Amino acid sequence: MEQNAHTTKKPAVLFVCVKNGGKSQMAAGLMKLEAGSDVVVTSAGTNPGSAVNGLSAEVLLDLGVDITAEQPKPLTEEHMREAGLVIVLGAEAKVPELDGVRVETWETDEPSLRGIEGRERMELVRDDIHARVKDLARRLLGTENS
Repeated sequence: MEQNAHTTKKPAVLFVCVKNGGKSQMAAGLMKLEAGSDVVVTSAGTNPGSAVNGLSAEVLLDLGVDITAEQPKPLTEEHMREAGLVIVLGAEAKVPELDGVRVETWETDEPSLRGIEGRERMELVRDDIHARVKDLARRLLGTENS
């Protein structure tokens, strides 16, 4: 099955974390907010959980991004090849090296290491990921003044 990204030549990105319930889902939702349909966006987990993190979804709703209907999905080599660019959020998720696939690892802020928990923690995580996603959207779309 031919992937739409190949025929339309849109940039594509696959966001990965361990459970695909928090950070990678947040990044995918934020990329859709920033790039709309100009970037093909997917997410997956190396050991997917059973549901999206409720607090992650809640703090994204503050920005008008709704990920409540998303479901964690397993990472596959096929998904990696289709995207061509894989962004790993955090140091825990490990992805295979594949020819032709670029992998970037984002060492995201972890406020809990500073004793910050709950909603405040998740807002800080969201804001860190959002800043990185904005930069990535500019790189993928070739726009410097977004």
